[in-house]
Amino acid sequence: MSKITSINGRIIYNSRGSKTIEVDIISENKFLGRVCAPSGASVGKYEAVSFPNEKPEESLRILNENAQKFIGLESSDLKTIHDTLRSIDQSSNYAKIGGALAFAVSIASMESASKANDTSLFQTLSSESSFKFPFPLGNILGGGAHAGPGTPDIQEILICAIGTKTIRDAIETNLAVHKELRRILEKEDPSFTNGRGDEGGWAPKLKNEKALELSAKACENLGFTLGKEVALGVDFASSTQWSEEKEKYVYERAGFVNSSEEQIEFAANIIKKYKLIYAEDAVHEEAFEDMAELTTKFPKTLVTGDDLTVTNKDILTKAINMKSCNAAILKVNQAGSLYDAFEFAKVANQNNIKLITSHRSGESTDSHIAHIGLATKSKMLKVGIVGGERVAKLNELIRLSEHDLIRGMAEI
Repeated sequence: MSKITSINGRIIYNSRGSKTIEVDIISENKFLGRVCAPSGASVGKYEAVSFPNEKPEESLRILNENAQKFIGLESSDLKTIHDTLRSIDQSSNYAKIGGALAFAVSIASMESASKANDTSLFQTLSSESSFKFPFPLGNILGGGAHAGPGTPDIQEILICAIGTKTIRDAIETNLAVHKELRRILEKEDPSFTNGRGDEGGWAPKLKNEKALELSAKACENLGFTLGKEVALGVDFASSTQWSEEKEKYVYERAGFVNSSEEQIEFAANIIKKYKLIYAEDAVHEEAFEDMAELTTKFPKTLVTGDDLTVTNKDILTKAINMKSCNAAILKVNQAGSLYDAFEFAKVANQNNIKLITSHRSGESTDSHIAHIGLATKSKMLKVGIVGGERVAKLNELIRLSEHDLIRGMAEI
């Protein structure tokens, strides 16, 4: 057991160049846990507030004022760390201290504890005796809130090497598809500048359908069969198209408008045509019944809630009761503290909801979510393919492949 002897924070920058908070926790005067909070661009209505009044400096001020409350606590006691955060902020969405601060403090404490115990972080987070690697799920082509004008309305087209047997092969397959897609895009448009979105996916000037066709072609050019060795996924991020005023999905870049019924058909056609293994937020964040229709229609596809469920166990329970999804994204900073996220994971695992642990578009070079994905029995790890802040997570999976407790790939 190790007690926290110091805690402090600083303002640094994420992969988008935006300010964020980093927290250092030291146990027994020597075991450092250091965590930088990420942030999203496509943000669910009901997720935790990142910073009070959108100011990381405010979170840092609150941390400095309350630092003494953490001194002397057991760094491995996640519940007590959480309760201490909650003693400062009783709001439902961390509006006072910011979910980013809760994220950084709770994970930094556990990292400090793992170093004090001389164990890997995933072992400190879980009592399981064996683990399987989640499949890396990476963005190969981006649009929407993660890329500029002229790109597809669809936010992410993703690749997952579902037929691979090792984590290295899965990573290398994703990299190969990403590179092949660049060659195809350059041939399709000689003026393509190799521009990429926030998460490293190519950001070409294409309509949705053409982007999907070329992504499928990249897989086929490498000799892969969609749905066998590899599979595509789509993050529709449909809340970004949903107009509450019109009660329709407005696809401004592609130039069409969908009713709720047309949106279901739009998503269903893409799932069928491209044999998607993964379909995220195919309808807006409050359309539980529409999601249920897609979940029933496509039981072999991970019909995934992100904005729908926002790593909130109560909202996930509603989705389970309505059969609105068979998979859910776990983003710790959506929930706030790591304890909150683990409570969400517990509900998911007890109800056969497949977990996908995910990065955010504004990321750090930390690799903690690789361990969190293992500890929560996630089936996939959505961490991108290229970019230093994305590769940091993938490289950590490679390092962890040397660990005897992790054997084989998850069963999707």
